[in-house]
Amino acid sequence: MQLISQFYPLLSQPKQIVITMHQKPDGDAMGSTLGLYHFLRNRGHHVTVISPTNWADFLEWLPGIESVINFEGYREKCLGILDKADILFCLDFNIFHRTKHLAPFLAAAKAIKVLIDHHEQPDEPNFDYGISDTGKSSTCEMVYDFIVEAGGREELTQDIATCLYTGTMTDTGSFRFPSTKASVHRMVAELKETGFDHSQVHNHIYDNFLESRLRFIGFALLNRMEVLYEYNTAIMYIHQADLQKYHIKTGDTEGLVNYLLTIKGIRFGAIVIDRAEERKWSFRSKGGFDVNQFARNHFEGGGHANASGGRSSDSVEKTVEHFKQVIQEYKNQLQ
Repeated sequence: MQLISQFYPLLSQPKQIVITMHQKPDGDAMGSTLGLYHFLRNRGHHVTVISPTNWADFLEWLPGIESVINFEGYREKCLGILDKADILFCLDFNIFHRTKHLAPFLAAAKAIKVLIDHHEQPDEPNFDYGISDTGKSSTCEMVYDFIVEAGGREELTQDIATCLYTGTMTDTGSFRFPSTKASVHRMVAELKETGFDHSQVHNHIYDNFLESRLRFIGFALLNRMEVLYEYNTAIMYIHQADLQKYHIKTGDTEGLVNYLLTIKGIRFGAIVIDRAEERKWSFRSKGGFDVNQFARNHFEGGGHANASGGRSSDSVEKTVEHFKQVIQEYKNQLQ
């Protein structure tokens, strides 16, 4: 993979560009792709954003989201666009399998592949150009850097700023995580100069759910949470019936795992959700406990040192039992 700085000259003439992100895109994935989408379109490129799957309703207000194509709903259309692409930007994922059914088509695409991502252990041989920086707060911060280094500082618009602020805010836990360095605040100050309304971003992301979601959270905390004090760990497990009872949709479980870390003394929080085809894990930690390595070692996953995900083909009961067995190996690290 060549340095991203060597890629900029390829944008000197209009190109057919596709931008994609990981499945079930969160605020950072969608915010970074749409921020880049607006920048490249304003420079005269023909740009299409393809999402591997659907996305959460609380992202529906983002500028430009009406143009995003869901691969699962428009497979043939997406493949036709991908086949004609000169450049393929891959944002907020480090290996193709994180794009679900879109993965083999991305790998086979003839387009120049460009990676912009902040997750650990990127699959560099499968990308032509790119940057992977685990020290960055978010992919949105990296897209901001891309725009500035491409000479686009004066081309920042309210739409670009809104998208990039959204992803940075969500991936930093509203700027409370250790990844929120001085560079993040300097970026936000510059984005604010465009005049976008940051308070409306917060309202759209955090104050825009149905009553059923709040009742679901209460149910989960009361009935599906278990605290393993001997390991300074809290775990939550959600069954398919729970999701159906409260009409839970994509995005409604976002952030639920963070509640576990609000318990005094808890250093490791884990939640597993029955997604029918598989069980999806989310891991969060405080301090030096590396949940990226934990996920890679035991749950076919990965991510960041303090935030990662995983999966299991076992039932909820079996994968929880497996979690309780392997956590014993980390007792000293968690005390």
